[in-house]
Amino acid sequence: MVSAQTRFYILIALVFVSGFSQGMLLPLLSIILEQNGVSSSVNGLHATGLYIGILIASPFMEKPMRRFGFKPVIVTGGMLVFVSLALFPFWQALWFWFILRIIIGIGDNMLHFATQTWITTTSPKEKRGKNISFYGLSFGLGFTVGPLMTRLLEINQAMPFLVSALLSMLIWSLMLFVRNKMPEEDDVHAYSSSSSIQRFIHTGKLAWVAMLPAFGYGFLEATLHGIFPVYGLRIGHDVNILSLIIPFFAGASIVTQIPLGVLSDRVGRRRILLTVIGGGILAFQFAALFEKSAATLFIAFAVSGMLVGSLYSLSIAFMTDMVPASLLPAGNLMTGVSFSIGSLTGPYLGGVFIDLFPDVSFFYVIILMLIIMFAVIFFKKDHQLKTSVN
Repeated sequence: MVSAQTRFYILIALVFVSGFSQGMLLPLLSIILEQNGVSSSVNGLHATGLYIGILIASPFMEKPMRRFGFKPVIVTGGMLVFVSLALFPFWQALWFWFILRIIIGIGDNMLHFATQTWITTTSPKEKRGKNISFYGLSFGLGFTVGPLMTRLLEINQAMPFLVSALLSMLIWSLMLFVRNKMPEEDDVHAYSSSSSIQRFIHTGKLAWVAMLPAFGYGFLEATLHGIFPVYGLRIGHDVNILSLIIPFFAGASIVTQIPLGVLSDRVGRRRILLTVIGGGILAFQFAALFEKSAATLFIAFAVSGMLVGSLYSLSIAFMTDMVPASLLPAGNLMTGVSFSIGSLTGPYLGGVFIDLFPDVSFFYVIILMLIIMFAVIFFKKDHQLKTSVN
């Protein structure tokens, strides 16, 4: 069996798989459905299937992990992902693809929750921020590579699905060399259904504001990958150009993910969050004003990615500052749920917006969301954000 350090890298690689599958599916299916004449609102609604799956699985994740350990949850989740990816080419029907999206969402949630909890509960406190940054870095890298698979559509429509399924299976197979680990009793207590609800309520009271950046990242990620390709085609951009523009958001986040995580340890999560969200608002305003220029969109996506592309990992780190170790699994789960809600909301609102307001830049949907999030975090006073971890 592999060492603890090697195990960490394997877990990080599995996070890459999760980001890769999501980053590929959203633009790939959006482009295919748009080319088949599906309306943008239905396209956006269809994109929510992935996140519906994540939400469906969320209430059932913690108890199996306590009973069987981290590894079985990860192995099962990874298998659901690569098998579902391989099934897409066999039947092109909206309802069938929607079901496959839901199954991939369930598998992704199992991967996310188990790897995230394994990393946060086994990382020393002094390295936790750095390790979480690596988590976000790997997810962002997956999101960067994923959209590039749309270029394989020129060869064959089945090609991107089969290539991604093979890659996912190869990385998944590394888990076979990892020894299973059970969550520590101090971290995950045995508790009744009613006390489980109370733990989530208590976690929400302590760290609800820390869930907002995860919501914002989900909103951004799903909207930019699921609806921007549709909007980009409608305003005259080429599919190949779009497949290069989209990865710039997640790709640029790779550059700043770890520096922002380390900096947030030193100057505080709230200050860093306000800074990156404010910068993100300006970057997307720039994109809205000059959206007909591909060069401008490359710049805007890169700058916004360097800023708000780290919202999810900052959200996890923010949450770990606010809750005791015994509530970390619940906090991780709720952060994932918040991400999923944002991911569900973004594509649908984006799709409806460009249907109702075809002459208005869809980037204003993103700008409005960021302004609201900035205001809530800004007016949440520092003393209200400090909680006891005893």
